[in-house]
Amino acid sequence: MRYIIIGAGAIGGGIGGRLHENGHEVVLVARGPHLAALREGGLRLSTPEGTRTLPVPAAGGPEELRLTPEDVLLLAVKSQHTAGVLDTWAGLPVTGGGTSDELLPLVCAQNGVENERLALRRFRQVHGMSVWMPATHLEPGRVAVPGAPFSGILTLGRYPRGSDRTAREISADLEKSRFQAPVDEDVMRWKYGKLLGNLANSVDALAGSHPDGPGAELARRVRAEGEAVLTAAGIDYAGIPEQLERRGELIRAVPLDGVERGGSSSWQSLARGTGSIEADYLNGEIVLLARQHGVPAPLNEALQRLATAYARQGRAPGSLPAADLAALLAL
Repeated sequence: MRYIIIGAGAIGGGIGGRLHENGHEVVLVARGPHLAALREGGLRLSTPEGTRTLPVPAAGGPEELRLTPEDVLLLAVKSQHTAGVLDTWAGLPVTGGGTSDELLPLVCAQNGVENERLALRRFRQVHGMSVWMPATHLEPGRVAVPGAPFSGILTLGRYPRGSDRTAREISADLEKSRFQAPVDEDVMRWKYGKLLGNLANSVDALAGSHPDGPGAELARRVRAEGEAVLTAAGIDYAGIPEQLERRGELIRAVPLDGVERGGSSSWQSLARGTGSIEADYLNGEIVLLARQHGVPAPLNEALQRLATAYARQGRAPGSLPAADLAALLAL
């Protein structure tokens, strides 16, 4: 298999780098200064074993590649970019006949639960991947993956449910590359469980991460609100005890020399000044379900609105005024 990693940031770059250094064929798809840095100097990958430069091939898009039936498309872009990526990568010719959307498996290694649904409109073979993987991407050409003894737990399966030979082959490649990669018949159950944890990404981005401060209380409340909404919608999810049992002692984030420890993926979006954030597909997913099922979700609605505004305005992470944080806690 050749892995075409579409979105070579923290998660995509980390997965692609690990696969590459363990002998698998990989292409990193990126854009802007990050693409330029990858082409000029390779991928600087920092892990508990040290920092090294990997000569992973990089491309700006499908026009630079010749797709083959052995390719796997792995999406690691933020959810707000998924629709545009699907437009770009669907309907492309594959050597030997057929097109990318007919023949190639597409794996959604992304937060949220909407990406797979969008992808299934365009691609026949869609796989979900629930990603537990501490990773940071704050500067072009560089990705840090501090997890040990494994870099991450990547639960995968067919969407909307089931498993197949492709999922097992991808799992085998990942497990040779410092990952745990269980194949699950109901991968979306794990992704909904991950969604609940990701609801606090907006809290981290806006107020910073303080284990005993008011932000921690807000994170607890926003998760409780999300759980109530999923229950009202009749959606099953992997709860915290089940997640902790699967994670066990397989991942712990260790300090890396010369590497700044970043926050959540949403925190990193504000830190890099990308102009967008995935709150519409995290907190916004809960808001959507709440509106569909007639239950309240005021905290998620407020966080969605604030996080989106901060991204558009170029605000720094952790810059939410104390009075605004108090107002959120008062909702």
